[in-house]
Amino acid sequence: MSTSSLTRSVMTWRCPGSASSAACAPSVQVGPSLAKIPLDAMMALTAARLAVTQSYDAIHSHEEGGLIGVLLAAVLRIPHLYDMHSSLPQQLTNFAFSRSAVIRRLFLAIERLMIRRSRVVVVICPSLEETVRKIDPQAHIVLIENAPGSVDEQSSPAQAAAVRRTLELDDTTPIVLYTGTFEAYQSLDLLFDAMALVHSARPDARVVLAGGKPDQISRAQEQARAAGIERVTVFTGERPASEIPAYLAAADVLVSPRSRGTNTPLKIYQYLRSGRPIVATRLLTHTQVLSDQTAILTGISPREFAGGILAAIGDPDRAAAVGRRARDLAETKYSYEAYLERTRQACAALLPSAAPRVVAKDLA
Repeated sequence: MSTSSLTRSVMTWRCPGSASSAACAPSVQVGPSLAKIPLDAMMALTAARLAVTQSYDAIHSHEEGGLIGVLLAAVLRIPHLYDMHSSLPQQLTNFAFSRSAVIRRLFLAIERLMIRRSRVVVVICPSLEETVRKIDPQAHIVLIENAPGSVDEQSSPAQAAAVRRTLELDDTTPIVLYTGTFEAYQSLDLLFDAMALVHSARPDARVVLAGGKPDQISRAQEQARAAGIERVTVFTGERPASEIPAYLAAADVLVSPRSRGTNTPLKIYQYLRSGRPIVATRLLTHTQVLSDQTAILTGISPREFAGGILAAIGDPDRAAAVGRRARDLAETKYSYEAYLERTRQACAALLPSAAPRVVAKDLA
């Protein structure tokens, strides 16, 4: 039997606290947390047991799970693929977990080990590719943007109209929509302060926020109240992923006010596919994907961000053109076909002796 016809077996897992594991560990927050330590320990034991009792050709791990992966791969003498969605040291800052220099050095050492001991490193944005290059210039890197969705996510006008009815907003009300988490690094305070200025010029505009856990929504409501926009702010809470395309279609403007960090927000790829105008801060977190052709990029002051929102609301022709170019970008560079091709490249680099049909054991 030729090697090209062999089925290859790959052990793959993600650590608790990722979006995919929320159903089995709903109390574990995204990002670094003490709650993950016992769960990571149990996952390490499970991975070790499977490694001993099963036969694997490679290991594919995600985030801090890469530490377990590289150690097991070394013991089994098989290749390892590290799926890098963020820089571990940067997570300490983004999630305000710790300012300890000792912990930061520990996270950096772990990150270096995972990168240097991996045959392939998958990164989700150019800034992470640069991070990997600085640690290991010879690393085999495959850039696979974290663009979700495998099917057409466009919603019908009827679905968009249904969202507006649910929100109790008529067809003429300008909707400024934010989707995603309410973590501090998302800079919702900038959005609220900007909307206070927008409200002065366009009192008919409403800002809708789809996301957030109950305690986060309570804090955000206080921020909106302090900014004087409580009456024009709508909190929907977390919505099923299947509903998000309809919310995007119902909106007039999509916003991403993030003012720190370098990873591209996951929402940006959904925003692009919607064809709606995007207003985002002119920072690397956005500009490694967006440009002035595909978004309205602004400074990080409330006045500048408000100016971007008002430009999108007040100039429909410009907004429509920006939205069309955004959708074109999504359908070419960030299409599902492009995602599959880059995934094939990563698999071929991981197991170059064959073009395998991968059978994965997912421990998430």
